[in-house]
Amino acid sequence: MYDPVHLRSFLAVAQTLSFTRAAGRLELRQSTVSQHVRRLEAAAGRPLFLRDTHSVQLTPDGEAMAGFAREILDVHDRAERHFRTTDAVRGTLRLGVSEDLISTHLPEVLQVFRRRNPLVDVELTVALSGTLHQLLDGRDLDLVFAKRLAGQTRGQLMWRDQVAWLGATDPSASWGGAGDALPLVVYPPPSITRAQALAALSRAGRPWRIACTSGSLGGLVAAARAGLGLLPHSAQLIPPGLSVVTSAQLPPLGEVEFILLSRPDADPTLVDALGEAVLAAGHRRVPVTAGRPA
Repeated sequence: MYDPVHLRSFLAVAQTLSFTRAAGRLELRQSTVSQHVRRLEAAAGRPLFLRDTHSVQLTPDGEAMAGFAREILDVHDRAERHFRTTDAVRGTLRLGVSEDLISTHLPEVLQVFRRRNPLVDVELTVALSGTLHQLLDGRDLDLVFAKRLAGQTRGQLMWRDQVAWLGATDPSASWGGAGDALPLVVYPPPSITRAQALAALSRAGRPWRIACTSGSLGGLVAAARAGLGLLPHSAQLIPPGLSVVTSAQLPPLGEVEFILLSRPDADPTLVDALGEAVLAAGHRRVPVTAGRPA
């Protein structure tokens, strides 16, 4: 009933919220992507997107279709691989993953990857994004799924997110006035979010102090939940027990970008397989480039 080609175009638009970016990612004309979506909407008998001159948003039926589309395409791809004459992908993938992603995106990514590539073994390294970049450059990893500063170009951009100040959900918590030293709960260097927070506070002229440092997200969350200080963190990946803290005394932290980055000589089959798993796992944030990660 639903054409896989139309479903792929629909998912690309759903993930990017842009027909232009979706067309670029799929290497199709925008008019072709629009046609695919119109045909899918006709087959479903319901509108899947709300469109105007400035934005594209999923309708409730579109949200439902996104889930069905991922399941349909996953089964379609598994059937296709089963009946191919080529050998299944084999080997070992040395994967480095940012601490932020361990309890949120990574389980689903690995589940999709394992289901699609059962003969590939994964050596998983969890560390700060800056450390993972160093390990990749030292040839200790094949692929990194981590963060980079907004505006950098190295790696394949999967989605962007705002960095937010997170604190205990206790509404009575107060972080003082503009002249008070702001207590921070942060990763040690070379943490990207730590660097962003310190740079933002410096630009704003806001005093600060490091109230707690930990290389473990669990440790940082425990400290922030206990009220030791504020944690600069991805706004999409808010851990339980914390919430976004908004105050005129807190400077904006800007954006961070989540990327895939591989060694130039890494096995392209394994790299592509992991990249497909990240997208197939249904992460909603803006993929804007196509092809293998650089």
